[in-house]
Amino acid sequence: MMLLEKMAFCPICGSSRFPMSSPKSRRCTACGFEYFMNPAAANVALILNERQELLVVRRKNEPERGTLDLPGGFADMEETAEEGVIREVKEETGLEVTSVHYLFSFANHYAFSGVIVPTLDQFFACNVANTAVLQASDDAAEALWLPLNRIVPADFGLVSIRRGIEKYLKTKETTA
Repeated sequence: MMLLEKMAFCPICGSSRFPMSSPKSRRCTACGFEYFMNPAAANVALILNERQELLVVRRKNEPERGTLDLPGGFADMEETAEEGVIREVKEETGLEVTSVHYLFSFANHYAFSGVIVPTLDQFFACNVANTAVLQASDDAAEALWLPLNRIVPADFGLVSIRRGIEKYLKTKETTA
């Protein structure tokens, strides 16, 4: 169920007169407050090592626990997308990002705590200082390097990540 569908009361005045105003908003008829459901920003890192292998992680938590993923996660408040992807790579892999380059994005839906949250997943090409210090932590159960020709998009549990992997691999084929 979409989060907006679960909202029954106005977060400002507490009124139950909080009907849908549009497909992406609810407006309180008691106080006039309108809440818009905008996507949460999520950031994803595509990192190649010196052997042109891609850094992937195995998801420690639901959704899609145990499947492959890319380092990344939700942006924090007061954080840029670039700061968010740098922080997430450090938290999940221990690697220090030295450069970040925006590639592309996908609209997505993310299942979390029993609701579906709309997200905007932003993909970045990142370089790191020292690949030897790689260590899975935080949301990553495992971190490993995979040769590009051995990557199977279906092994990635999240739809947006699969789409990103497919797009990234196609761009690598055309530039090879």
